[in-house]
Amino acid sequence: MTAHQTPADARRAASLMFLRDGAAGLEVLMLRRAERDGDLRSGACVFPGGVLDAADRDAHRWVLGADDRTASESLALPEGGLDYLVAAVRESFEEVGLLLACHADGSPTDVSTEALLPWRLRLQQADTSMAEICAAFDLRLDLRSLHYHSHWLTPPGLPKRFDTRFFTVLAPPGQEAQADRGEAVELMWTTPAAALGPGSGYKLLPVTRRTLMALSRFDAAEAAHAEAGARRDIPLIMPRRGASRQGPRIVLPHEHAYAEIARLDPDGSRPASAEIVPGAVVRLSPRILRITAPNPGVMTGPGTNSYLVADPAGDGWALIDPGPHDVSHCQALLAAAAGRLTQVFVTHTHKDHSPGADALRRATGAPVLGRRPPAQAGHDERFEPDAEPAHGQRFSLGPTTTLRVVHTPGHASNHLCFLLEEERTLFTGDHVMQGSTVVINPPDGDMAAYLQALQDLLQEDLDWLAPGHGFLVADPPAVLRALIAHRLRREAKVLQALRTHGPGDLAALVRPVYDDVPESLHPVAQRSLLAHLLKLLRDGAASEAAGRWSAR
Repeated sequence: MTAHQTPADARRAASLMFLRDGAAGLEVLMLRRAERDGDLRSGACVFPGGVLDAADRDAHRWVLGADDRTASESLALPEGGLDYLVAAVRESFEEVGLLLACHADGSPTDVSTEALLPWRLRLQQADTSMAEICAAFDLRLDLRSLHYHSHWLTPPGLPKRFDTRFFTVLAPPGQEAQADRGEAVELMWTTPAAALGPGSGYKLLPVTRRTLMALSRFDAAEAAHAEAGARRDIPLIMPRRGASRQGPRIVLPHEHAYAEIARLDPDGSRPASAEIVPGAVVRLSPRILRITAPNPGVMTGPGTNSYLVADPAGDGWALIDPGPHDVSHCQALLAAAAGRLTQVFVTHTHKDHSPGADALRRATGAPVLGRRPPAQAGHDERFEPDAEPAHGQRFSLGPTTTLRVVHTPGHASNHLCFLLEEERTLFTGDHVMQGSTVVINPPDGDMAAYLQALQDLLQEDLDWLAPGHGFLVADPPAVLRALIAHRLRREAKVLQALRTHGPGDLAALVRPVYDDVPESLHPVAQRSLLAHLLKLLRDGAASEAAGRWSAR
């Protein structure tokens, strides 16, 4: 785990999730924050917690179960880790009246709630500290059972940012939670499912929603708490702000738009779009524009991406993938390029990628470069290129901009990717999709060729993938390895299905092999299933007779 430095514009904070078992299963304690003008957290239902205080360090000598060195190691900090645990206990006592404390020997405390109430009020008014409370009653803050759960940082660009560590603990027996009526106007013990349900009426921040979703996997408090205790190498999660047609929204790291937003708006000063808007011109870099065709669908996602690429010092644009034959899209491309198209490159000839090429050629005189279509349904049989690029061929778009051709058969035998060498960005067409795997449709589609092409791309020095559908994709090596692993896992399921259900035809085998895919997509999945079977046939692991497949 690497050490984390809290940004200068963020305040360190800690939050504590109290867990218990209720009649309906695992329950977690939440509070509703007071309404305050200008505060995004106003009225939100959250877990107890708040910012660290300088006086928290004075309580280090009054804790049991941790020291600063071990706490800092757990939180991947050079020092000061114990401050977070102390703050979590202090804030919980202030807001909900639950105090994790014991005697010096670890035995339960016998200090009454009534005796502690004046001290709680003084703590809320910053008139005392946890160290003074411990000294007054000879108590130790009991940190023995706190488990580090997660680490969240508020998005850049917001007026208030918090660098928050979240912990879990089992609710202390014999204590009753009571709202302070200041920060916490209402308390609720709730199951995660109930809190997430539309009928709860809870205002949930993204971090709270995601944490409740994580807790909802557990039926019992002990199981959820134990899972938190087993976590290692806990990553920092920093959402980002994105723009949408409905207004600004928070984008989480698992969402498709996240990496692109981080690239285009690193400091949160001008939120980038969190959605693909057909016809919108998106500047991805000094060399790249993206315009998406208005052809959304099950197979095309938000639409087919067309990319304009130019040298910063040049006066013309090369186009990668003209998209479908659509007048409005053609006009949008011509407008974005100011009519100065020099070349039109085509990744492959499926009908959502290449048909617009001819209209652009006639409008601008730009030559079309791509490989001729195979004789298979689904391809643009009218596509006629001016030249067929060779694997490894380079096209100079100016003194500092070069496109290199990479032949990537598998999804289509004529499929090409184009590498913008200076930015290490690969325009992937349909070879690599965002958020889904591509259909491999024999006889033109070839699973063995597809896997080999993915392996070959691992040898390239890549920083970004620019897919034919979706946003920019970061960390290409990890994405490529994940795709290869996914296809090999699917191949293993095919072999298992052959052993268990074979001999069988495609209709019989698709259910066990694609049991994680909606049945409505099984007809499409049969095409990739056939591609897997043909590969296994060539590998000598399967056999076929009269349309029925068996394991060898």
